[in-house]
Amino acid sequence: MSDLTAVDVAVSPEAKFREYLMTQGMRLTTERETIVREVFASHEHFDADQLVSRLNQRTDGKRVSRSTVYRALAQLKDSGLLRAVARPNDREVYEHDYGYPQHDHLICKECGDLIEFVDDSLNEMLSRVAAQNGFRISAHRLEVYGKCANCCRPKRRQRKTDMI
Repeated sequence: MSDLTAVDVAVSPEAKFREYLMTQGMRLTTERETIVREVFASHEHFDADQLVSRLNQRTDGKRVSRSTVYRALAQLKDSGLLRAVARPNDREVYEHDYGYPQHDHLICKECGDLIEFVDDSLNEMLSRVAAQNGFRISAHRLEVYGKCANCCRPKRRQRKTDMI
């Protein structure tokens, strides 16, 4: 993963989520707030089970059920705060879609490694193609699948003499 620098935002993720929930006739419960804070504590890709595990390791006594985590992740996705990235092993991982710049992914089909990148020339090309077609881009998502540098390296063969 590359080091994407956080973008300054006027509204905190908690406040943004609270606004979204209000439009849905819901409120930001203590459990949902705990989840949002944990999700935005670091910019790491994670799956639902990893988040549940992190929440269960907390020492502040705030417990959150697995079903609440799954529902909150769906709500965070619907609100535009998170987005899901599909991994080759069919395991969906989440990442911040709020507070970080537009970026794209290279995904290794062998080991599942995820490499984030920003390429302004790609954005320029998309803008040019959209303009040529009278299309207005609201967002884009690019996931390129292949093999990472580590998986492309030739495997070292083990000789029988090395095993002695």
